[in-house]
Amino acid sequence: MSPLINPMVLRMAALLFAALAAFGLGLFIIRRLRKNLVAETDEINQAPLAAEGLPVHAYHAVIQQLKQQKHELSAQQLAERRKAKASDTLSSTILSNLSCGVLFLNTSGLVRQTNAAARKLLGFASPVGLHSSDLFRTARLRPENNASLSTSEAITSEATVEQALAPALAGKSAVRGLLLNYVTRDGENHVIELTASPVLAEDASLMGTTLVLTDKTDIERIRHEQKLRQEISSQLALGLRDSLTTIAGYAQQLACSRDADLARQLANSIAQEAAQLDRTIGSFLGGARAATSSS
Repeated sequence: MSPLINPMVLRMAALLFAALAAFGLGLFIIRRLRKNLVAETDEINQAPLAAEGLPVHAYHAVIQQLKQQKHELSAQQLAERRKAKASDTLSSTILSNLSCGVLFLNTSGLVRQTNAAARKLLGFASPVGLHSSDLFRTARLRPENNASLSTSEAITSEATVEQALAPALAGKSAVRGLLLNYVTRDGENHVIELTASPVLAEDASLMGTTLVLTDKTDIERIRHEQKLRQEISSQLALGLRDSLTTIAGYAQQLACSRDADLARQLANSIAQEAAQLDRTIGSFLGGARAATSSS
């Protein structure tokens, strides 16, 4: 039998042809994949990746955006600091030019800020850090306080300034028009009107307490002098009335008298009363002129 027509030979030939075809196809695919892999490697080498897997240009864009945001945030913070500094400068300027004393106490009752008028009135070079109880240790409540307060707000004569300020220091309510007798460390006596107001945050929490001090010493002195002048005027009026009554009595006796000696005595008595009246009026006018010139 011829080998060309042998079935076994034909099968082996077919298998060999199929194997050669598969080998050629696999070689073609491998070469194609290798070519694609080399192309991708060249592309990666031309555009290297950052640590996060981003291309360098995208990474730089993100960094630039972050730097821009940081610059804007720094500029905003600088503007806020300048605004806060300007506000503090304005507040300090206003406080320094106020004639009344202003103090700010924190929630613990310690003085944290004060103006020049308060330091001068209280006699402290710098009361910052003092507690309110130490600040008003030499102060006493005046009895006039209860005249302007309701029965529920009335304070006893034994109460301290700290007790009177308790509602404001606790953030419950303001205390207004509190009159104090205050003695400085140098021994100067002052009459001070005190108003305490709690400072609340937006959430109604207590931030501290402001104290406004007004010097009422001169007003109280003038009021005392007016009271004394009224008393002196009342005494003078009584004296004038008595002198005039005496002079009128002497004059009536003089008019009815026929005795020359008695008339002479009555005339002398009238002259003495008139002289005494003149001295009294002169003393009163002299005191009034002295009080006017001193004030």
